[in-house]
Amino acid sequence: MNVLITGGSSGLGEAITRILAKDPNNQVYFTYNSSLSNVEKLEYELKNTKGIKCNFKNLDEVNLVSEQIKDLDLDVFINNAYVGEPIKTYFHKISTDVFSNEFNETIIPTIILTQAAINSFRKKKKGKIITILTSMLLNAPLIGSSIYVANKAYLESLVKSWASENLKFNITSNSVSPSFMLTNFTRDTDERILQQMNDNHPLKKILTTREVAETVLFLTQATQQINGVDILLNSGVNIK
Repeated sequence: MNVLITGGSSGLGEAITRILAKDPNNQVYFTYNSSLSNVEKLEYELKNTKGIKCNFKNLDEVNLVSEQIKDLDLDVFINNAYVGEPIKTYFHKISTDVFSNEFNETIIPTIILTQAAINSFRKKKKGKIITILTSMLLNAPLIGSSIYVANKAYLESLVKSWASENLKFNITSNSVSPSFMLTNFTRDTDERILQQMNDNHPLKKILTTREVAETVLFLTQATQQINGVDILLNSGVNIK
């Protein structure tokens, strides 16, 4: 199985890269921006992985990766990369430029790469798209997360469109919506808040990247009958 995961060299992306690369029959490609040392470590430890430079803020690099996709013979494409911060400030205090910049730096590259993946999948009449969303689409969003949640909501809608438009080509589009995880993306979270999250959690422990990666692994191996589905990982705090 040939897989490409965006933002696969650190955090949740690294966890997904590692769990998929455990199967020697898989060839796991992953994009990265600046974490070159981590890329070299992954490629050294896991011989069936290969990093591809792709700065989402540089459309030339994004388009270059888009062109490469046709030659990778992908079976699975995973949208994981996100450019920006999960928490900023109150909605009414954020400049419209910040909204547009983050959209252009995260959503547009995601669209470009997913279009390339779908074009490749349609030719081989088979493929799987997996997109990382957030449980905040269901729960009350955290204060200051309006841009992040809005962009994830946009992707949530696209996930459904990708599923419905490609049914006849044996292409599936599913998503995973994890609750809070401790990664580089959320590294600035106050320790007191983390402790409170642990104390209030039904399982008394915050969701791990390993648990999310295992869910992604399941979707890569699942029947094509699973399509247009979002898997919520929040211990049943909210149920769809």
